[in-house]
Amino acid sequence: MTFVPSYVHLQEEGKLNHRIQFLKESLKECRLCPRGCGVDRLNGEVGVCQAGAELMVSSAFPHFGEESPLVGWHGSGTIFLTNCNLRCAFCQNYDISHLGNGDKITSSDLARVMLKLQEMGCHNINFVTPTQYVPQILSSFPEAISKGLRLPIVYNCSGYESLEVIRLLEGVVDIYMPDVKYLDEKHSMRFSNAPDYPDVVKEVLKEMHRQVGDLTLNSKGIAERGLLIRHLVMPNGVASSEAVLKFIAEEISVHSYVNVMDQYRPEYRANEYPEINRRITHKEFLEAIQWAKGFHLYRGF
Repeated sequence: MTFVPSYVHLQEEGKLNHRIQFLKESLKECRLCPRGCGVDRLNGEVGVCQAGAELMVSSAFPHFGEESPLVGWHGSGTIFLTNCNLRCAFCQNYDISHLGNGDKITSSDLARVMLKLQEMGCHNINFVTPTQYVPQILSSFPEAISKGLRLPIVYNCSGYESLEVIRLLEGVVDIYMPDVKYLDEKHSMRFSNAPDYPDVVKEVLKEMHRQVGDLTLNSKGIAERGLLIRHLVMPNGVASSEAVLKFIAEEISVHSYVNVMDQYRPEYRANEYPEINRRITHKEFLEAIQWAKGFHLYRGF
């Protein structure tokens, strides 16, 4: 059966434009994420994320460093968006997320970028850090759909999302890919200034899973729909790996596709915090893998 992304049906039903208008209105008093800054982005104000009214993109290309179900043979059509609402002290993409390196583009430009990635053979459109630009991103969809966009949409985020916005993305996003960073508020406060992160990410993951379910692959092993969870193991137990993996297994699904990642390195301001100013040890990573297996998780690591 030929895959048809859910956003095509939403457009055909006439529901997509209503959501776009509602989300664009929200920029007048921005509450797109749990920060709830309330700034008027349409009049030049910026909140914690530092994003304004215009869409900013750092780069767009076929990415071969993502998870294998996304990469396939021709890559994941990855679009790196500028700025970030979480702004972790150890961010490995700080030049984009903190320093704001990128170019302003219109929604029409974005539609053309997506179509170009599709022409290049990419298996999906992968929006990296889309949270602060949801209205602008969705505004590009009607044009892209009318010109033939038919790839699954990947929402690649930090997990620090507004539950209301995620609900508005039902039928738009095919694959959610949150990075569950921690489940201890003292760490989320210390390294991301977000003490509510643990409570937020739990509810967000449940809603994402309700919408799209466990990750499903086509006959060629390419992801088409579902939840793909990332978890970055950090030094000295900062990432609450055991608690994260236990939560996924017991409250999301033991069939969850979980990428337990070992590539943490001390970047940006990590040298200001002794507990995270080193790479993880092989023992720390293996311990996380054993926890995952102990909770009967089996996909993705």
